[in-house]
Amino acid sequence: MEDLRKRVLSWIDEDREVFLEFLGNFVRAKSPNPPGDTREAAAVVEAFLTERQLPFRTISPNEVMPNFVGTFDGAAPGRHVVFNGHIDVFPVGDGGTWTQDPWGGKIVDGRMYGRGVNDMKSGTASILFSYMYLYRLRDQLRGRVTMTAVSDEETFGPDGARYLIEHHPEIHGDICLSTEPTGIHSVRFAEKGPLWLKFTVRTPGAHGAYPHKSQNANEIAARLILALDEVRHIEVDTPKHIAEALAGVEDVIDKVASPGASKILQKVSLNIGTVNGGVKQNMLPGVCEVTADIRVPVGVSPDTVIELARSIVARFPEADMEVVGRQEPLWSDPNHEMCKLIQRNVKELAGFTPPAIVSLPGTDARLWRGKGVPAFVYGVTPFNVAMADEYVDIEEVFHVLKTHTLSALDYLMANG
Repeated sequence: MEDLRKRVLSWIDEDREVFLEFLGNFVRAKSPNPPGDTREAAAVVEAFLTERQLPFRTISPNEVMPNFVGTFDGAAPGRHVVFNGHIDVFPVGDGGTWTQDPWGGKIVDGRMYGRGVNDMKSGTASILFSYMYLYRLRDQLRGRVTMTAVSDEETFGPDGARYLIEHHPEIHGDICLSTEPTGIHSVRFAEKGPLWLKFTVRTPGAHGAYPHKSQNANEIAARLILALDEVRHIEVDTPKHIAEALAGVEDVIDKVASPGASKILQKVSLNIGTVNGGVKQNMLPGVCEVTADIRVPVGVSPDTVIELARSIVARFPEADMEVVGRQEPLWSDPNHEMCKLIQRNVKELAGFTPPAIVSLPGTDARLWRGKGVPAFVYGVTPFNVAMADEYVDIEEVFHVLKTHTLSALDYLMANG
């Protein structure tokens, strides 16, 4: 077993420049979602798998959003490890505040810059290389390895991992490993459940000089937005084992997720994402649409939040509400074998043990948890995700690649 681990580490070191070349090409292949056409970046993934003769198939419920699933069996029966990563990235906007080319994949002072290089093309590159290395060892492995690289994660995933989970149960596996950016100083065993709501205010509208003819949809929406603040005060009944896992690691949470993160980790959060109302300055708006991104912690049901939101909307007869997407806040056992393997490998590779914590942002790992499959997330520090000059620390990328490959190998070879 130790020989296999050493062989993997030597391959990773030998392939350093090959990996960076692939990642740079991957970043330069644009895949913002929305709009969601990932075919340019998907072609880079397909070429990697094809050129190395790795087994895979393409599953595309949406033709502009290809998903890749690769699977192989080891020499003997055993456990099933599933890797998950995504190809789509956040939009750039006009890119006006970037100091680096957002689609350049340029390396400067030990960092690679570009939209999605952090969230999560470096992580997806890692699972592709992990899949390749384990495939080389297939004649000595037990169990099965599956790789999923999906194209629709940034918009709740109806054509990505969610589709695969619902229509291809063969990818469920016994364990799921995700390389979403978490910060290398923590392992994520749970995450808040995203709840997306849309509010629409409708009034007759009128000429701006005749405000007595109609209420102003924008003004009603503004009052509604202020009233929605009530969801932040919903009481949270944190399960005992979650509270125990999080106790005493506030400093780590603030380090990996920015100062103050520990204070909102187990609270309902509210983000008013978009407000769209009015047609012209001198027209009294008749329609205003508001979208909200609410994150529900472990210990609260999304139904509780929805019920409160509906009661708030009921105070505004001109408004209605639609649930755009929802996910229960799910968790895996922080004492699970895989979590311990990740922690042990990080300790051996980097000299510290990352505690298991809850994630603020959502990942596709939640979909595996929803099927009863333990899922753990370990990835690079989320530098400037969804911001200008997004980047990754290159040494962290290789650390994550080594950690995941060794942890999957250890898990597969643990029994038998």
